[in-house]
Amino acid sequence: MKEIPYEELRAFEGRVAAAAGRGKDPVNAPMIRHWCEAMGDTNPAYAGADPVAPATMLQVWTMGGLSGHDGRSSAYDALFALLDGAGYTSVVATDCEQEYVRALRPGDEITFDAVIESVSERKTTKLGTGHFVTTRMDIHAGGALAGTHRFRILKYAPAKRKPKGKRPRPVVNRDNAGFWEGVAGHRLLIQRCGGCGTPRFPWLPGCNACGSPEWDTVEASGEGTVYSYVVMHHPPFPAFDPPYAVGLVELAEGVRIVSNVVGVPYDKVRIGMRVRLEFLRVDADVELPVFRVVEGEGEGGGGDQEVRGRGRGGAGGEG
Repeated sequence: MKEIPYEELRAFEGRVAAAAGRGKDPVNAPMIRHWCEAMGDTNPAYAGADPVAPATMLQVWTMGGLSGHDGRSSAYDALFALLDGAGYTSVVATDCEQEYVRALRPGDEITFDAVIESVSERKTTKLGTGHFVTTRMDIHAGGALAGTHRFRILKYAPAKRKPKGKRPRPVVNRDNAGFWEGVAGHRLLIQRCGGCGTPRFPWLPGCNACGSPEWDTVEASGEGTVYSYVVMHHPPFPAFDPPYAVGLVELAEGVRIVSNVVGVPYDKVRIGMRVRLEFLRVDADVELPVFRVVEGEGEGGGGDQEVRGRGRGGAGGEG
């Protein structure tokens, strides 16, 4: 890793990152539907005879997919080559900001232009030392500005890895203490609204369907399916050994929980796989619920950590 004179980096500010880019598809109802289903957003404005696209889909219409876009500028490539050559070879997205000018509707043709808005001085973070690079994309529909998307990344040289530490402790408070008490007894408890009967997870002090503060619990059967998942490769954290699969599991009771999917290699996890609850002992005083792929759903075996106890059937009525 070597230091780059900041004046050399600032010279890239204001230069074109992409010019006259075009969305690969117009705004369309199927993608809006997929997005709303994934987010659980049932707002009627996004369906019907004259739907609009959720505002937060702004970036979706500019994405190039696996094949990418052709319009990236030589200045953008030169900036990244400069940072790579100085040893800042890793990259992580840090945040984005969006401004919405008008609603997008199915059929809108998307075009966009992007500039390198800023490059920071050298910064040191927990991940390592590097430079924040912010690009600003102006997104147009039918030639009129529809919104602005600012995307910030950190190009950095990774810090030396520290020895493996303890797994982070769950945050236990008065709203979720009952859940963790259940886990300690190898029971996965779901809240059930005392007003409308709606099950909910994670635990909350009130029902987001009817607002009632009354509730009791139902013990999950432990059966579920992989609703969605990601594979964590980077950045590395103490006590975790990437790559590993993190799944959004839909339980038989109708709620979803985020947890590790175990029992098959990370690259064999698939949406729709049947999974079953187990409890993973991560160290002397912490056990966590995880989900093992049901035999026959995938290939391979589990890891080398101790997994004990399976979910139990039946329902409880304790509050």
